[in-house]
Amino acid sequence: MSTTTQTISRLKGQRPIVAVTAYDAPMAGYADAAGVDLILVGDSVGTTQLGFENTVPVTLDMMVHHTAAVSRAKPKALLVADVPFAIAHDDFSVLLNACCRLMQEGGAQAIKIEGDALMAPAVERLTRAGIPVLGHIGLLPQNFHQLGGYRKFGRKKAERERLLTDAVAFEAANCFAVLCEMTDATAAGAIARQLSVPLIGIGSGAECDGQILVTNDMLGLNAGYVPSFVKQYAKLGEDARKAFAAYAEDVRKGKFPS
Repeated sequence: MSTTTQTISRLKGQRPIVAVTAYDAPMAGYADAAGVDLILVGDSVGTTQLGFENTVPVTLDMMVHHTAAVSRAKPKALLVADVPFAIAHDDFSVLLNACCRLMQEGGAQAIKIEGDALMAPAVERLTRAGIPVLGHIGLLPQNFHQLGGYRKFGRKKAERERLLTDAVAFEAANCFAVLCEMTDATAAGAIARQLSVPLIGIGSGAECDGQILVTNDMLGLNAGYVPSFVKQYAKLGEDARKAFAAYAEDVRKGKFPS
């Protein structure tokens, strides 16, 4: 039986939630077999798989394609898909259509939306329509060009207050959980204690109700920048490079095929 959004919500105060990203069926299968609670098909697919410099170029068609691939692994973990750049701020009918495609064509069980308290009315309308939503606060990668790069949030009082307002607004709009990215650990901990739904952190300290990492980062499959908060549990990229080199050498020396 697949994990539900209610199951994720009930984990608050029981044990930490374990979440990872996945963009294809094999990786989703490996993560699910390990017993993760939540698999996110993030728009980070743009930087980890598709060669983009940031997530802005990722389209809805791309997200549906990769979400459908992950859903074919039939994970027991809750499958959540990202709403890509700008769609959440478009007309509500456009947002609703995007969410329906991610669930009907992609097989997602819930949707993640980046934003702030201003998104709460639209999120509430989605949840009334039967679409579970994971809110996303703190660093919002889709705002890359506006931010001018990535940084830590919540170190100043005004930012801490705004982040708490955003989180509370998402909870009031019936989000089953809130994701908090690149937020000062003390600020994130304070937000987690204020919410009755889980706060899932990425680069936001140990006081969150769960953690999520980008799979390529934690497995060493990212040839570029790896955030400082990431713990790399493997060096699969280096292993792959060595395997390709060994294969090339065997072919050139006539050792393969034998």
